[in-house]
Amino acid sequence: MHANDAINWFEIPVADLPRAQRFYETVLAVSLKAEQMGPMTMAIFPYQPPGVGGCLLLGPGATPGAVGAIVYLNAGKALDAALARVAGAGGQIVVPKTALPGDMGAFAQIVDSEGNRVGLHGYA
Repeated sequence: MHANDAINWFEIPVADLPRAQRFYETVLAVSLKAEQMGPMTMAIFPYQPPGVGGCLLLGPGATPGAVGAIVYLNAGKALDAALARVAGAGGQIVVPKTALPGDMGAFAQIVDSEGNRVGLHGYA
């Protein structure tokens, strides 16, 4: 993490961790790593410490929802491919791919298999 980064960790609450893990592994074409920390079970997105990391979170107080803060996940140069996999993985696109100004790329928002609204950002 850099001292000026606004985010250093995020957690996406889930009701069914295996289903949510399959969803994100399918949509983003990555593998998540399962971890147990006390009463919480996590599936951690790939990242390189000390960079920004995050996970899917199952446990007390982790309640999925489509309102509140929105986390944007990095789809890199594969935003179109990720969006093409959303419906088949059990989600839906709620804001279609939208170009950002200049060389900032594009974004979209989805509702995942758990009912969370999540953003995807990419450069393509």
